[in-house]
Amino acid sequence: MAIVLALLSGVLAAASFPKLGAPVFAWVALSPLIVAAALNARTEGSILRRPFTLGLISGMVYFGFCLTWLVATMSTYGGMPYWVAALVAALLTSYLALYPAIFAALVGAAVRKFGVSGVWLAPLFWVATEWMRGSLGGGFPWVPLGASQATVIPVVQFASVVGVYGLSALIALVGTGAAAVALSRARVHRIGFGAVGALLVVVVAGGMFRVTAGHLTKTGQVLRVGLLQGNVAQDVKWNQAYREPIMRKYLDLSRQAIEAGAGVVIWPEASMPFFFESESSMAEPVRRLAAESRTPFIIGTDEMENNPKGGPALIYNSAVLLGADGRSRGAYRKMQLVPFGEYVPLKQLLFFVNRIVEGVSDFTAGTEPVVFDVQGGRMSVAICYESAYPWISRAFVSNGSQLLVTITNDAWFGKTAAASQHFELGAMRAVEEGRYVVLSANTGISGAVDPYGRVLLKTPLFEALTATVDVRMLGGRTIYSRIGDVVVWFALVVVVWFLFVARREIVRRSIP
Repeated sequence: MAIVLALLSGVLAAASFPKLGAPVFAWVALSPLIVAAALNARTEGSILRRPFTLGLISGMVYFGFCLTWLVATMSTYGGMPYWVAALVAALLTSYLALYPAIFAALVGAAVRKFGVSGVWLAPLFWVATEWMRGSLGGGFPWVPLGASQATVIPVVQFASVVGVYGLSALIALVGTGAAAVALSRARVHRIGFGAVGALLVVVVAGGMFRVTAGHLTKTGQVLRVGLLQGNVAQDVKWNQAYREPIMRKYLDLSRQAIEAGAGVVIWPEASMPFFFESESSMAEPVRRLAAESRTPFIIGTDEMENNPKGGPALIYNSAVLLGADGRSRGAYRKMQLVPFGEYVPLKQLLFFVNRIVEGVSDFTAGTEPVVFDVQGGRMSVAICYESAYPWISRAFVSNGSQLLVTITNDAWFGKTAAASQHFELGAMRAVEEGRYVVLSANTGISGAVDPYGRVLLKTPLFEALTATVDVRMLGGRTIYSRIGDVVVWFALVVVVWFLFVARREIVRRSIP
């Protein structure tokens, strides 16, 4: 029964995300695992019934379903043998599953220390471990539980106060209340569950009021943005024979955006099939079009510069701003690189892993959250899965960004759920920061989201097109943008306190 409950939690958590189910499943996703961990907190028998193992099983299912695209990405586009891609995907899934395992171990220890009342610490345990998953060693903050509510507009407004991790805490709190009532008939737990329900009502009512007021859609300079979706196949992107056709396609799409009144034209990540700043003859038509139309461009391109320490040249995944005169006015270099995509972690150990790279070498990470001055406003550019990191968008807004732009190449994902998951992570950043978010993706999904998480534009996958959308350049800061992840820091303090007071219970039976 314990293993069944652990499996059920994993399935429900995965089913909370796009194309796999519905957001409602998230609210009870943790309940079965919490119940299983509590019931087996004092088990001396099979290792399969211990909380840590149950959490590991649940995490393997959760991430296994949500990251099904990994194998195809690494084998089809990364040039890895299928078995190597499967091995790397299994290793990553196993690593990510460690965090739900630690969560379950902590829940089990809390029940041993405090009885059923200990399960009420579960929301803080979940937030702490989820944040660690997204932060340690660069982290992998894909599919946090809070992001499952990106399309539930009244609920997701809570992220403007507490961020995605605070929203995860609320979801975990509801699941914890259900688990506590299932475990005990004590009146205190029924009252607690009722209080959680009342809190949820307040959150929903507050969210509805915030959206209805709609202040953020009535202020700020209006800017029409042109988003290009070239739909360039990944296997031809760096083929020399296709350089001219790719450039003609993007120039034609750019002209369409300009004719539609775009005040700025945005190209996807690495859309230039060459080093834009280094190959002036290839770049000249783009500069000329920007100058002739008096329209700024944001271009996704790789940059190369000499290594000051000697050795191979440094390559950056960058966004370059062309001014209305066609000259380069600034560049942002991607700070959060993709492991096994733009660099190989532990290269000495994982020597057998081929790199999934678009340049000729490993990429180098940028260090500054650069903000561009464009058309009388300020905008920032996150590149690819940087939009999954709340701290990056918050850093941009702290530096004065009034519009959050994401450029990406999601061709790697094929027609899996990953593109939809990525798009909804952008919606979370919009609500957290109180900013419009626009996204230009090589093969889609491109689009725009308003500061309340409502989708203004969403393109189909694998179609070449130009899309224009009106957004607003906004100032001001949300509560979350000002205070950051206070919920996370509180959770971490509680975990440290608990590790101290319950160290014997943790060591004795939770972890096999």
